[in-house]
Amino acid sequence: MKAKKILAAALMLSMSAGALAASEAAALRQISVTGESTMQVAPELATITLGVTEEAGEAAAAMAAVSDAMGAVIARLKDGGIAAEDLQTRQISMHPVWSQDRSYDSGGRREITGFQASNTLMVRVRDLDRLGPVLDAVLRAGANQFQGLSFGVADPSAVTDQIRSEAVKDAIRKAQQLAEAAGMELGPVRSINEQGGGGGRPMMVMEMARSDAMPIEAGELTFSHNVSVVFDMTVPGGE
Repeated sequence: MKAKKILAAALMLSMSAGALAASEAAALRQISVTGESTMQVAPELATITLGVTEEAGEAAAAMAAVSDAMGAVIARLKDGGIAAEDLQTRQISMHPVWSQDRSYDSGGRREITGFQASNTLMVRVRDLDRLGPVLDAVLRAGANQFQGLSFGVADPSAVTDQIRSEAVKDAIRKAQQLAEAAGMELGPVRSINEQGGGGGRPMMVMEMARSDAMPIEAGELTFSHNVSVVFDMTVPGGE
């Protein structure tokens, strides 16, 4: 009787080990691929970051000059059809202007000779045909700083949803090709990991200069997305 129990236990252990080995073998029959998708999209809007900077002997005078100039810029933008929700103040700053005299007679000390005030405004232009005229208008209204111009689309999530789906389809296509080349059949998806991507054009930074007709070329925006997908693979015939 004791020998039978030992034999039964050994048989069960052998079966468990076999099942574990089969499970491990199945786990090893997996393939990981990266799906990619890229799309070129025409820009639908532009974002400008501009500002006004003024200097004066007194801090209050410098800030007053900036406030007057920025008020004129905002009024010109609104008169030109830019909605209030497309205007946002980004930064207001004030700092002293120091003398550059470090001669022996001055004892090497620098003194405050005035104050510089700045006001920075972000402007969203939804009609790209008006972008050049808008830039000319703010220049004439008193803007003297131009910190950047970038292009975008009205609904980036819609573009991202589309290229995400295309990236998954690309991963499936690659996995099927690799599985067939290896003499295997592609099984179900085990995991999907988004690796993100990019979109839009880098912001261009330049000094603002007066222009009667500023040429603007929007070009195209390139959006991309990557996903990493793990699939099971099976041996043809169901092994």
